[in-house]
Amino acid sequence: MSARPLILVVGRRAAAVSGLRFSATVAAEAVCEAVFANGGEPLVLHGADRGRLPELPLRLSRFAGVVLPGGSDLDPAHYGQDRHPRTSPDHAEQDALDLAAARAVLDLGLPALAICRGLQAVNTVCGGTLVQHLPPGRVEHLDAAHEVTPVPGSRLEAVVGPRTFTVSSYHHQAVDRVGRGLRVTARSADGCVEALEHTTADLLAVQWHPEDLAATSPQDAALFADLIDRARDRKEVAA
Repeated sequence: MSARPLILVVGRRAAAVSGLRFSATVAAEAVCEAVFANGGEPLVLHGADRGRLPELPLRLSRFAGVVLPGGSDLDPAHYGQDRHPRTSPDHAEQDALDLAAARAVLDLGLPALAICRGLQAVNTVCGGTLVQHLPPGRVEHLDAAHEVTPVPGSRLEAVVGPRTFTVSSYHHQAVDRVGRGLRVTARSADGCVEALEHTTADLLAVQWHPEDLAATSPQDAALFADLIDRARDRKEVAA
């Protein structure tokens, strides 16, 4: 049996975690389980202060693939906007880490899957902007399930198939202006951008949370299996 490719999951800062006296760096168990169930070995990236971010490309280059996971709102200053009353930015150091990780993934050409906030971080570093708060509409996006449809001929369609399918959604922000080098590969019925792919880098990005239904949804499981396949190919080429 071949060794599992090492898949880096960018950690989230937590002020408190049960059983620990101090702050922690954590990752969603569902993300790690989805990586493991599809053949990868998940490892959590410890956050670093901004003075050590130049080391990040070297640190990431040791891994076969990367997950840029979900989280809370990016500070809109990163894409040149004032803060909407409903926007709740994360810790400034978390923003710095996530944006630096997204840049490194693109620069290094690492196989990557970006999820929710991860997609938004990728769009931001590519010069795109976000809708800071989605108004109520015919599709619920916050803590809801809704359908998405892959764009014909896209990499996403090749991974999940051509049919419309149901996803687990938990976000109140979305892509507005699409960043450089990115193309839209899925939308929901209200036109909201639900997936992006990079035209040259080895990255797929989805606005929903595929880890939520990966154990029962063939399409969501396929996203993680595809990441592991791409990571394994990179590992074999590098060997």
